[in-house]
Amino acid sequence: MEVLKNGSDVLFVLLGAIMVLAMHSGFAFLELGTVRAKNQVNALVKILVDFCMSTVAYFLVGYGVAYGVWFFVGAEQLVAKNGYDLVKFFFLLTFAGAVPAIVSGGIAERARFYPQLLATFVIVALVYPFFEGIAWNQKFGVQAWIKDAFNEEFHDFAGSVVVHAVGGWIGLMAVLLLGARRGRYTKDGRVMSHPPSSIPFLALGAWILSVGWFGFNVMSAQTLDKISGLVAINSLMAMAGGTLAALIVGRNDPGFVHNGPLAGLVAVCAGSDVMHPGGSFVVGAVAGVLFVQLFTLTQNRWKIDDVLGVWPLHGLCGAWGGIACGIFGSKALGGLGGVSFMAQLTGTVLGIVVAVIGGGLTYAIIKALFGLRMSEEEEFEGADLSIHKISATPDIQSRG
Repeated sequence: MEVLKNGSDVLFVLLGAIMVLAMHSGFAFLELGTVRAKNQVNALVKILVDFCMSTVAYFLVGYGVAYGVWFFVGAEQLVAKNGYDLVKFFFLLTFAGAVPAIVSGGIAERARFYPQLLATFVIVALVYPFFEGIAWNQKFGVQAWIKDAFNEEFHDFAGSVVVHAVGGWIGLMAVLLLGARRGRYTKDGRVMSHPPSSIPFLALGAWILSVGWFGFNVMSAQTLDKISGLVAINSLMAMAGGTLAALIVGRNDPGFVHNGPLAGLVAVCAGSDVMHPGGSFVVGAVAGVLFVQLFTLTQNRWKIDDVLGVWPLHGLCGAWGGIACGIFGSKALGGLGGVSFMAQLTGTVLGIVVAVIGGGLTYAIIKALFGLRMSEEEEFEGADLSIHKISATPDIQSRG
């Protein structure tokens, strides 16, 4: 029975890892559909190569930083318990790899290729696992301190803060250090439109992410005996709430509509195992409104050129999800309890601080040493031709 249980857990976590790995194709198509046509190839290449760089960084350094587990031992030790530790690494790697995928959307269309790869390595090796270890592995006694202060630990079941808020706030630091795309804002204060290149590809990316998210959330149980149907239903309700809210507040804009489910799913991650489905719908709906309003505000009034809106979508909706877990996870609002508003607020703020300092330092140092931006000529030509020497539609362009 023990062998069967171990084998079942390996298969369970492996399936979760594969589902979240598939989400990275969603990141790719979401970015491809949002950027201009001259940057589509770059969007696809970045997500794939970033994930592979994340794999190396997490294998060599990051997983050890977060969990104290290193892979520099014999294969006989690695396959103990049917290799559960290996598939667990694979599963958690897909979470770590989501952070640079999130950042990629914010800095699209003007970031240099290899400096961003270097940033990916540093973020996945050091910045992300530092907070991951605090939240999910009792590192540095922070969770014990939070529990002593507020009676409960900081709770983030599937990464509203650990993955999404951290990724979104790192993305904001990178966007601010890069500056806006050339021509996005005029000297007289006007905002120049850079419409998405392909709504169908944008929608495809959103759908892939939404489907894979049920592996992201449900499989965060990590063993078969801890799987919860409540997590699945809460994810579904938050997805619906985010979509409908974005539809209404965004006035039928397809870009907002297809980011709405993602906003809801980002927000529900933290408390998906403790909230009531009705509360999850509200959390998702608030996230949908938050994304639409803050995306519009950052782009048009604050003139922060965050191409895919990764700060409002992941940074702010993730922070909202971390805090909302302490509200809607309480028994008073139909949740299972075992959460504290102040613990959630403290952990969320800590995650933001780590992301801002770690991400800010990473990109500031790389900017000083190597530079972050493509040249004006390269940016005008587009990342596809400047970096990869081919466009997404070479036959059409050659005929034109």
